[in-house]
Amino acid sequence: MSPDYIAVDLGAESGRVMLGTVSDDRIAVKEVHRFGNGPVEKDGSMRWDIDRLLSEVGAGIHKAALETPGIAAIGIDSWGVDFGLLDEGGDLIEAPYHYRDSRTDGMMEKAFEVMPKRDIYEDTGIQFMQLNTIYQLLAMKLAGSSALSKAKRLLFMADLLAYGLCGETFGEYTLASTSQLMNMKTGGWSEEVFGALGLPVSIMPELVSPGTVVGKLSKKIAAMLGCERIPVIASASHDTAAAVAAVPAEEGSWAYLSSGTWSLMGVEIPEAVVTDKGFEYGFTNEGGVAGTIRLLRNIMGLWVLQECRRQWRQEGHEMSYAELMQTARNAKPFGRRIDPDHSAFFSPGDMPAKIDTYLSETGQEPTDDKGLIVRGILEGLAFKYRRVMDMIEDTTGNTVDVLHIVGGGTQNLVLNKFAASATGKKVQAGPVEATAIGNVIMQAIGTGQIPDLSRAREMVRNSFKVKQFLPADTERWREEFEKTKEGYQAG
Repeated sequence: MSPDYIAVDLGAESGRVMLGTVSDDRIAVKEVHRFGNGPVEKDGSMRWDIDRLLSEVGAGIHKAALETPGIAAIGIDSWGVDFGLLDEGGDLIEAPYHYRDSRTDGMMEKAFEVMPKRDIYEDTGIQFMQLNTIYQLLAMKLAGSSALSKAKRLLFMADLLAYGLCGETFGEYTLASTSQLMNMKTGGWSEEVFGALGLPVSIMPELVSPGTVVGKLSKKIAAMLGCERIPVIASASHDTAAAVAAVPAEEGSWAYLSSGTWSLMGVEIPEAVVTDKGFEYGFTNEGGVAGTIRLLRNIMGLWVLQECRRQWRQEGHEMSYAELMQTARNAKPFGRRIDPDHSAFFSPGDMPAKIDTYLSETGQEPTDDKGLIVRGILEGLAFKYRRVMDMIEDTTGNTVDVLHIVGGGTQNLVLNKFAASATGKKVQAGPVEATAIGNVIMQAIGTGQIPDLSRAREMVRNSFKVKQFLPADTERWREEFEKTKEGYQAG
């Protein structure tokens, strides 16, 4: 019998517990438990309900254990930057903050007052975003946080949940690399950054490589879940790192786009790029699997559309994503120009109203036409992809031939088509469950079942179909891109 692996994939909107099976030349995954996720308000701040998340993860493990007796390991992945703080007794001091909480407003500027922006980038190689861990910790320090003063250990979200299962503290490399607190040249915590900002490096966890066996389910947890003490593996704790591990790429020049609430677009490279050009373009150098660096940019992604749909639903206009896509197909092309990375769209709230304000401020006519809004969001994303693609090729000196789109956003056929036409690249979309697949891959590499990443990607190609999208009407897209390019510059 082929061994099974449990992949826990936590997203900002939902979480899944997946069961992955690895045979000689194929990988299969299926969902055994799904649950909603999102911020909760506590004392005027946005937090994560960590107790509920851990309960849901446990429920999923229990279901998986009932389904199959031969579970080889468990791995957890999540979004980056957010964390929990443990006290001296190993207890969580407070519910972790959500990365969209307003406490980080103005923190980047505070950081630059004591350490120049270029120096931070030279050390960390990370894109400047106010949600980064560095600014969350600085906000706590400047506010005189009692939680920070009590903290003995910081654990990032996926690793915090793994701690709840096995009782071991660690910092998985790919997840820790999103913090803007690591020196990406050395792969360790940046003494320079911690020292300049007066942050406590002593609370940071010991770093481990993706694929490391970190422990087993504690006796108490195993008894509660009705299963054996299954090994826990730090697979690729950052969801994007896991998704990129599952890109079904062959040899040649390719880029990836992990498409979901966020769009993360980049290339795999052997070492961090912290050049003036990388700094100017705002590239981030995050840890990848198998000794790679993921040179990429974060793009707001489908968040703006998700928030519009949520608001319309609250107003009594329930529409499926399929219905929204049909309204976009029927709408006038390039009827509204929406920059998905505009700062007004970062926080939750009445997104259609925010778009109306944005349209007015940019000299466009506000509209309540849902098709125009949805199409404008998707075209804006495609323009952003074109801009980032140009920056990738300029920074690396290599021409990209294929753009691999993975993740939940691969189901958005309209956006995939727009991406091909805007970038002028052949697009291969799939697999949808790339993050869970990558999670399973790194567990199987950790147990020795899969020898290396190259073999794993070959197995992905054998196991999952991809859809191909070829560029169309590229001259029109180029002309429209040139009209809007000034509004889609880096930073």
